[in-house]
Amino acid sequence: MMALLMFCAALVLLLVGIPVAFVFGAVSILFAVISPLGLEVFNVLPFRMYGIMSNTTLMAVPLFIAMGLILEKSQMAERLLLSMSSLFRSVKGGLAISVVLVGAMLAASTGIVSASVVMMSVIALPLMIRAGYDKGLASGTVAASGTLGQIIPPSIILIILGDVMSVSVGDLFKGAVLPGLVLVGLYIAYIMLFGLFKPQHLPSQQEQTLVTIRETFFAIIPPLLLMVMVLGSIFAGIASPTESAAFGVLGAILLSAINRSLTVQMLQYAAFETVKLSGMIFMILFGATAFSLVFNELGGTDMVVEFFSHDIGNVWIFIGVAMLSIFILGFFIDFIEISFIIVPILVPVMHAFGIDPIWFAVLIALNLQASFLTPPFGLALFFLKGASQNLVTTLEIYKGIVPFIFLQLVALGVVVLFPDLVFAFL
Repeated sequence: MMALLMFCAALVLLLVGIPVAFVFGAVSILFAVISPLGLEVFNVLPFRMYGIMSNTTLMAVPLFIAMGLILEKSQMAERLLLSMSSLFRSVKGGLAISVVLVGAMLAASTGIVSASVVMMSVIALPLMIRAGYDKGLASGTVAASGTLGQIIPPSIILIILGDVMSVSVGDLFKGAVLPGLVLVGLYIAYIMLFGLFKPQHLPSQQEQTLVTIRETFFAIIPPLLLMVMVLGSIFAGIASPTESAAFGVLGAILLSAINRSLTVQMLQYAAFETVKLSGMIFMILFGATAFSLVFNELGGTDMVVEFFSHDIGNVWIFIGVAMLSIFILGFFIDFIEISFIIVPILVPVMHAFGIDPIWFAVLIALNLQASFLTPPFGLALFFLKGASQNLVTTLEIYKGIVPFIFLQLVALGVVVLFPDLVFAFL
């Protein structure tokens, strides 16, 4: 009962809007004091924190963040979009399709959702609206494409899930490739069907700058090469995710230098933002470690395992309840919070049922991607609205994003029905 109260108290405080790290820390201290455990339960906490800080896998988080921030300022996205839209110029809805493809390439190059959504909102959204696209479709396409960084490697959430679930980040990257491509394919199919049934809202010709074949080549090939080198070295077993991330930072700096956008100010911006984002993630991780320590000592994990493995005893009911819980919580709290408070509770049950952790982690990552798009607290919606100013209304964004949330659930269902999609490269 104390463990259940502790979980509910943390959830309520998160919904109120109190900073996550403070919620985890305060709730764990409060329930340690009022329970028979006492503050002595925290005697092992310094050793756990030391383990976190010496974890070489988690070192990839700030490195991939730095890589994404450097590429964000290198004007790579703008060149990619203009080149892609030039290639799809004669296709019905070609600009929208190019936005999805550029979103996928940015996801594989940067892995940072906020940077991708803001870049696409500033560059692509005005082009689409000026060309005559339906505002709901345009905003939905931009927001959904920007969140592909959640599932397409190198994804920050996959690194976090790898640590929380004690599985290989390299294997998670391999397992997420085909599900990510399935999602990209569903987005493109939806855009083409939209053009078939509502052709007036999906122009085939878009107003754009003429891009030569040479410009197209130099806009597309460098980020593709960086993506292949970073992910290829992980998949081939040549380098660990952390080593590949370090190589990716160097590659991003070289690309910026080639694009003549490398400045001291840009490097300072990337360094400061990396420290801020990484600090936030690790502070939440420290708080979550304290929370899980007290929660486990109060018998919370044993209670959850007992409920699902004995009282219910059905693996598919467990998967359904787990996915539904993560999806609903995604409406209200952030993916990092869900990763650190919900996933550790599900992991022992997953092992009790003998569920493959790679497959389950990819399901969770696909589900968490929807948390960026689900109103009222979808972060991608905030990024889009803030960057687009008055181009689109909040209601238009909400209307446009609903089909893409549905497509994400379809992709989740496809991976549940066809688990071999996850194991194809393993």
